[in-house]
Amino acid sequence: MILVDEPRWPGRGRLWSHLASDLSYAELHVFAEMLGVPRRAFDRDHYDIPAARFQTALWLGATLVRSRDLSARLRAAGLRRPKHLSPGS
Repeated sequence: MILVDEPRWPGRGRLWSHLASDLSYAELHVFAEMLGVPRRAFDRDHYDIPAARFQTALWLGATLVRSRDLSARLRAAGLRRPKHLSPGS
């Protein structure tokens, strides 16, 4: 399932949401491509998407969840990649 949280994370002069999948990275990459999000927006286990794409993500079928629930679902699915465990950290 594709998950998205509310756009409330500030950065580069705008607000951002997190887009993730609790099924697979392949599902996430396909959805991000449909949404028009560049691959460079992928950050370890999620995409950062600008607030301008939030409603479209919902329209395409993403499920709105709280940020903490998004992280919990990633952990439960074994797809969470914390920064401190990423290569080069």
